This record gives sequence, C-alpha cells and structure tokens, in this order.
Amino acid sequence: MKRVLTAAVLVPVVLLAVYNAPWWLFDLLVVAIIILALYEYLAIAEAAGLKPFKWPAYVLAVAPIFLSMYWRWRGRDLPFESGFLLADNWGKVIALAAIIFGIPLVFRKDLKMGLASVASSLFGILYVGLSLSLLVSLRLDFSVDLIVFLLFSVWAGDIAAYYVGKSIGKHKLAPVVSPNKSWEGAIASVIGSIGVGLLIMHFRPQLFNFVEILEGVSKQHRELFSRLVGPVSPIHAVSLGILTNVAAQFGDLFESALKRGAGVKDSGKLLPGHGGILDRIDALLFAIPVVWYYATQTGLLLKIQE
Repeated sequence: MKRVLTAAVLVPVVLLAVYNAPWWLFDLLVVAIIILALYEYLAIAEAAGLKPFKWPAYVLAVAPIFLSMYWRWRGRDLPFESGFLLADNWGKVIALAAIIFGIPLVFRKDLKMGLASVASSLFGILYVGLSLSLLVSLRLDFSVDLIVFLLFSVWAGDIAAYYVGKSIGKHKLAPVVSPNKSWEGAIASVIGSIGVGLLIMHFRPQLFNFVEILEGVSKQHRELFSRLVGPVSPIHAVSLGILTNVAAQFGDLFESALKRGAGVKDSGKLLPGHGGILDRIDALLFAIPVVWYYATQTGLLLKIQE
C-alpha cells in the first residue's frame, strides 16, 4: 500500500514539474535529485569498501547545470539550442575531473584502494549527474513529450515485467544479480513499453490539452506545441520504445549488481515502499541518455527545427 500511495503522489508532481515548472525551478529540482541519488550511490560505494571523494563529486555532478543556468540567466533571449551548452559544460567538467579527484588523493594517509576510490567518484558523477542533467536538455531543446514518453515507457515496462514475471516467469534473466527477474517478464516489459510509447506519441495533442485543462500551461509551451507538425511516426515510437526499455532493464540490473556487490538491500529509505531515490530512478539513469542520443541523432521533436 505504501508503494502505491507514494507513486500516486509522485507521478502527478513529476508531470506538473515537467509541463509547468519555470526553467530555473525544473533545473533546481533536477539538481536536488542528483544530490540525493549521488548521496545514495556514494553510500553504496562506501559499503563496498571504497572511500569516494564526496564533496568534489557533489560539486562536479551539478556544476554543468549551474553553468547552464548562469548563461541562460545572462542571455534570457537565447534560442532553445542553449540547452546544448550542457554538453560543453560536461566536457569541461570531465577535463578537470582527473586533477580535482587526484589532488586530494595525494594528501590521504591511507592510499589503499586509491585508484578505485577515484574511479568510483568519477563514475558517480557520470552515472548520476550526467544522465539526470540530460533531462534539462530534453526539456529545453525538445518537446516535453519526450520526457513523458521516457517516464511512462519505463514505468509501463516495470509494471508489465513485475506482473507477468510474477505470474508466469520461469526462466531466470540474471539469477546472480536479481533472482526474481525472468525472461518472460523482460519480454513483457518490452511489449509494455512499446504499447505505451505508441499511445503517447499518437495521442500527444490530447495529452497536452488534458494537462492544460488541469493546471494551465505557459504561453511559451502552447506556442511551441502548436508548431509540432503531425503525429510521430510509429517507427520512431517502436524503435525508441525498444531502446528505452532495454536500457532501462539493464539500468535496473546494474544498480542491483552494485547493491549486491556491496551487501546493500536498498539504496536508501527516503521513499516509503520504494527504498531510496536511486532505487526508483536506476532504470532512468540508463534510459535517459539513450532517449537523448536518439533524439539528437534523429531530430525527433527538436524545437529548433519546428
């Protein structure tokens, strides 16, 4: 029951933030999620016997978003491609990461596992920070429907995998990492994601109007939405649904592998019935970059092309 109630509260809040929040508030919400998820990831790393560099990791994980916010604040009339500043910002962060994590290592008294500690810290900012920050780019440079597609595709796949796997699942998918997951559930998950993806892409106008009636949508979003030309091709919906689902399932398994290796059951206790933030977004951390990359390569719902 706690799991259902938590989801019932979070889903509307997330959707309202995606559609209605001012750009600065949405960015700050993403920053908050990054910090919370990174905190749980670093705790898992510590449980595995590592000593990650926490404060440098926090700073580097959110720095690209704050840099992007600064430039958008300086130039409020910048075109929507300003969201692509994130890519440049992340390039700068990665270029500095070695020295930022390397210097404090020199001053540590215990140098055992030093390389592993640096590597785990650097991986954390990419695994959590880079992935989640791409939500800012998706919202700025593409139609918000891509984020809705991403969220509902992953959620639908998760639900389908759970119920089908529980009912008829017999063949273990990854018995060492997650004994309860089955191939039957995995296949159902893909089908569920494709089905929901097709519905969302087909009924985008109705979905947008529904949200507008409930809460009201900014004039800017209405104008952008009105310039969308026709429905999205079913080929895009199916292709993106498959890629998103496969990435999401591996993201779920990957976090399970991290926890199992560290001897941790849940990443945290922040969400009643769900565990921690990382437990809820583990699938998204692999799915978000896939959707972003697919959208940038195909121009799917790219605002500057509308």
